Amino acid sequence: MAAHRPGSGEELNEGPPTTPRQAATVILLRGGNDALEILLVERTPHARFMAGAWVFPGGGVKDADGDGDTAHRAAAVRELAEEAHVVLPDPRALVPFSRWITPPEVSIRFDTHFYLAEIPDGRQPRTDGGEIVDHRWVTPDAALRAFQAGELLLVFPTIKHLEQLAPFATVTALLEHARDRVVEPMQPRVVVGEGTDAGGEVARIVLPGEPGYD
Repeated sequence: MAAHRPGSGEELNEGPPTTPRQAATVILLRGGNDALEILLVERTPHARFMAGAWVFPGGGVKDADGDGDTAHRAAAVRELAEEAHVVLPDPRALVPFSRWITPPEVSIRFDTHFYLAEIPDGRQPRTDGGEIVDHRWVTPDAALRAFQAGELLLVFPTIKHLEQLAPFATVTALLEHARDRVVEPMQPRVVVGEGTDAGGEVARIVLPGEPGYD
């Protein structure tokens, strides 16, 4: 999938690659045996990074979170509580789904662990109008259609995750699949070349195995 030059906070890096910051994200689910909806939250348009984008709740790992998998799970639970006011009772119940590393060509980089979790019974997300200004429950297909229609601003990792989630009809089916999934790191690359109608250069994000990656 092609993408234009990265937006605010995602500018291309002209120097040596920066070290990715450790981060964690929760793909919050609802629907059980009957449906599959995911929670997206909207970042404030004033944010330095991914301003105005609709994303899964998440953020950086802190020193107090510990080390390794424990730290990523702690960060995921904390960020979900801060951004969507949903408290997960047990970080160990998070189901690993993927790991994405920001391309080395981008200035601000993250090594992000994505987890799946069902929303606890009786909990409702809410936003406080600070870092996160809105939220919505949506099916993966509906989110992708809204993006194509220009109704939602989505970034590349969110789009690719929604595409992976779309084939599953229910939360139960998705979690059964994910529990048997071997998570391997995914690091896209940004390839810059000619290709705009107005001339100049355009940046394309490519995945391993796609033309131009190597």
